Amino acid sequence: MTITVAIDAMGGDHGLAVTVAAALSYLKHTLDTKIILVGHRDAVVRALAAAGSFESERVSIQVATQVVTMDEAPALAIRKKKDSSMRVAVNLLKEGRADACVSAGNTGALMAISSFVLKTLPGIERPAIAATLPTYKGQTVVLDLGANINCSAQQLLQFGVMGAMLATAVDGKDRPTVGLLNIGAEAIKGNDVVKEAADLLRASHLNFYGNVEGDDIFKGTVDVVVCDGFTGNVLLKSTEGLARIMATYLREEFSRNLLTKVSSIVARPVIRAFRRRVDPRQYNGATLVGLRGIVVKSHGSADVFAFETAIKRAAAEVTNGVLMRIEEMIAGQQVNVA
Repeated sequence: MTITVAIDAMGGDHGLAVTVAAALSYLKHTLDTKIILVGHRDAVVRALAAAGSFESERVSIQVATQVVTMDEAPALAIRKKKDSSMRVAVNLLKEGRADACVSAGNTGALMAISSFVLKTLPGIERPAIAATLPTYKGQTVVLDLGANINCSAQQLLQFGVMGAMLATAVDGKDRPTVGLLNIGAEAIKGNDVVKEAADLLRASHLNFYGNVEGDDIFKGTVDVVVCDGFTGNVLLKSTEGLARIMATYLREEFSRNLLTKVSSIVARPVIRAFRRRVDPRQYNGATLVGLRGIVVKSHGSADVFAFETAIKRAAAEVTNGVLMRIEEMIAGQQVNVA
């Protein structure tokens, strides 16, 4: 099976320098993937040449004359930027010329454009942003991470369905446990929406664990954590900030004086291993799940390694039939999402 991934080559803080290099790096490690680089033709050709490559059977260019900026309003991006690299990449997915789309561009614009062009899957009211976070036991899928500030109980149930299918398809978890993020594990905790969502999840055919608290996420208590977009986005940004401050503190302590500098040399293998375990780049790539197509959002500041990780995630979701699994679960009425 050959997979075609459309890449918004102009998106992100670093643009072509990262997106093109990451695409070429990914192609070196796979034989069954083709890449369509979407953007200004001359700029993409120059980026390919700088990386020692050119157009080929596996690397093609789709011209787009506009670019959605990182601070652009989503509504404006839809109305005024119909030929943006982001919009054209999503259109390729809609037209069936690509199996997945990856962008490091404006998150709000990507969600708005993808929702407008692709629409949601049957039985899904709103798409959600889902990402994988590391835990003591491996990793867990968390959603929503910012697409929906206010959610109904029914929508939280739908997030549970989509998260479970991601965990099954991509992470290979046969019957993933689903937890509802709350301020306490007890059933009486939380607002009315969260309590109702817990009742719906408990009555569904999902493997519902119950309420989980913030520290349960990194303990690996459950395989899927469900929350509204406001809570999820705060959680994600707090996690990113914590990872950065830990790395900064570690670097400062090892450079404090001559003794600690010498100690850092001895501890270098441990430091490298620590960095690998907490490196957020290996978890880069959030899925805009619930759409009629696979769209993966890379962090805007992603480097080549991180953006390649997002491409890998998109390809894995295609290979493992994430969309089909979600549709089958809903169509089979294994949970009530009407």
